[in-house]
Amino acid sequence: MKGDRVEIVVDAGDTTRTYEVVASRAGRRVETAVRRGVVEVSEVTRTGAVVRTARFMANRVLALVEQPVPREDGSEKAGQSGRPFGDVPEV
Repeated sequence: MKGDRVEIVVDAGDTTRTYEVVASRAGRRVETAVRRGVVEVSEVTRTGAVVRTARFMANRVLALVEQPVPREDGSEKAGQSGRPFGDVPEV
């Protein structure tokens, strides 16, 4: 979802560096994966196509913070469908 972001703090020898990957457009999301000692953070479209990727060696990553965009609509809470239970939608 647009606004989702991941912050990565990396050890750069004598200092630390912070990187951000942000879902820049509507319908995009940010995914993280750890494979074979590499942390990979990707911005992905609705169809699953990767737009851009950031890769870091896992032993250099100090922190990985996922920050989802806050939901404004209360109907998307777990267990709520936006209509009363047992109400049949009209077709």
